[in-house]
Amino acid sequence: MPETEAGLKIETVYAADEIGRRLASLAGEIAAKKPENLLVVPILKGSFVFAADLLRALHGVGLTPEVDFLTLSSYKKSRTSSGQVTILRDLDLHVEGRHVILVDDVLDSGRTLAFAKDLISARGANVIETCVLLKKNVARAVNIEADYHAFTCPDVFVVGYGMDVAHRYRELPYVGRIVD
Repeated sequence: MPETEAGLKIETVYAADEIGRRLASLAGEIAAKKPENLLVVPILKGSFVFAADLLRALHGVGLTPEVDFLTLSSYKKSRTSSGQVTILRDLDLHVEGRHVILVDDVLDSGRTLAFAKDLISARGANVIETCVLLKKNVARAVNIEADYHAFTCPDVFVVGYGMDVAHRYRELPYVGRIVD
């Protein structure tokens, strides 16, 4: 079990090679729907590594989406959601008439993804799908499920592969959990 410079132990939940294989499969699932005028919108910051690898996998199956970024926050520096979602950075591209795939790191309470989906819907997207790296089987605060998910994750707080706690551990090439 790797140890951080702060002496914390991190247990691997999903290894880097496992993630890579699953993303190739996930890209195939998306491509099978033959999306037209595709816009991929990663919800930052936690999804940036997942989104980058997913975009490369989409390229590998012949898709050429445009990409724009939306930065939302409900966690601040905590391990639990504040319950309120705020827009920190909005989109530059128009979504009207587009097929949009929102990409997020974790689906747990569902607030962030539902907020983003409602926002994109109000702006006139034709199709809005959601893709998450990790889907937790927990009670959602809102009624939403992901159209695509890479893994079903245990109900533990995870770090790595772009996800953080207090802005740390995003650089890990795997998804792990801090062992207390």
